[in-house]
Amino acid sequence: MLKDRLQDLLEPLITDLGYELVLLEFAPSTGHAMLRLFIDSPEGITLDDCSTVSREVAGLMDVEDPISTPYQLEVSSPGVDRPLTRPEHFERFAGEQARIQLLAPLNGRKRYSGTIAGSSDEAVTLTTELGDVELPYSTIERARLIPDFDKGKP
Repeated sequence: MLKDRLQDLLEPLITDLGYELVLLEFAPSTGHAMLRLFIDSPEGITLDDCSTVSREVAGLMDVEDPISTPYQLEVSSPGVDRPLTRPEHFERFAGEQARIQLLAPLNGRKRYSGTIAGSSDEAVTLTTELGDVELPYSTIERARLIPDFDKGKP
C-alpha cells in the first residue's frame, strides 16, 4: 500500500531531523493528490520547523518519486485536537480528554469520548460517562485529544 510505503520512506527522515511524525495522511486523486504530514517535537512546532521538514521531504520525494500523479504536500503541527496514533501517544496524554472512533461498533457504539485512564501495548482504557471501556488499538479508526481551552486559567 502506498501510504505504508510513504510512512516507511518519510518517518526516518523526519526523525533524523529531530521531529516526530505524528500522522501521515495521503488522499490519492486522479487530478491532484494530497500528502499531509503532522509533526511534533518536545519544544512544539514553529512555522520554520514546518518549512524545514517540507523542504527536506520534497527533496526526498523528488529523488524517490513514490507518487506517480501530481500532489500537494502540507506539513503542520498536530494542533490542539492532536491525533493519537500510537500507544505512546495514549500513554503520554493519560488524564486528558479524548474522542475515539472505532472501525466497527463495540458494545453497540463506534464513538467514545472520555478521559484516557491508562494504556498498554494492546489497548487504551477510556473513562466515559458509562464507566471504563477498554478499546484495542486494532479497532481504532481515529483518535484525537479534546482541547481544554479553560485548562490553566484561574
